Amino acid sequence: MNDKIDRQREHFNQISDKYSAARKGSNHLLLKKLIWTHFFSDKQSSVASGARLLEPMCGMAEGLAIVRNYVQPNVDYYGFDYSDNMVALAREQHPGLRIEWQDATRFDPKGETFDFIILIGGLHHVFEQSAEVVARLCAALAPGGVFVTFEPTQNTWLTRKVRERIYQKNDLFDEQTEQGFDLPDLDAMFEQVGMQRVDQVYPGLLAYVLYYNPDAFPLLNRGGTLAVRATFALDRLFWRNWIGRKLSFATITMWRKP
Repeated sequence: MNDKIDRQREHFNQISDKYSAARKGSNHLLLKKLIWTHFFSDKQSSVASGARLLEPMCGMAEGLAIVRNYVQPNVDYYGFDYSDNMVALAREQHPGLRIEWQDATRFDPKGETFDFIILIGGLHHVFEQSAEVVARLCAALAPGGVFVTFEPTQNTWLTRKVRERIYQKNDLFDEQTEQGFDLPDLDAMFEQVGMQRVDQVYPGLLAYVLYYNPDAFPLLNRGGTLAVRATFALDRLFWRNWIGRKLSFATITMWRKP
């Protein structure tokens, strides 16, 4: 077994309860609603009813809720995670769904193909093997299928240094095994396996810093609905321009398989 992958498994088993509780907060939930509402608002869904949805490194099956709410409510779902505790939490919250324990670095679809893959903040937990994971997942995507990722990224030395410092000092992160991506490197992983970029936005700005990770930065989680909406409205001005690309701590990208 890979020592770093096993270390990530143990890390998430340890923080799973804290992680789950923090992501039920009203500010965090509102920000996620705003992010995904706006991301999908200008996209006409081509995902048919009954589409096969894969969510690797699924955590609590957050991606399932996103797809059901903003893309297609009726999907055939398969989710997996390497953390035993996360799998247990996801099964408890979604009884009857196909949610399994599996290592993304050894993912084998066993002949299955999927119409939609959604991966929320998973690749950076397998940073050293992320290109291999991307290749394995994209191979399981049907022609014409869509792959949506939301990953921590940086595009300047300043945001890289800030993230490195946070990972070193905050026990929610394990700086020995997880890193944010330089955005061109992350894009290249998908391009190298023939994926075509459909859209890319940069939501990791002020609202993201304040409200997306309340378990990591509880002191920043101040204000209520008005504060979340106001900071998000400011962030939206930079979602698709070079300023947002340079300053954002996270990127959402939609890819399509030819």
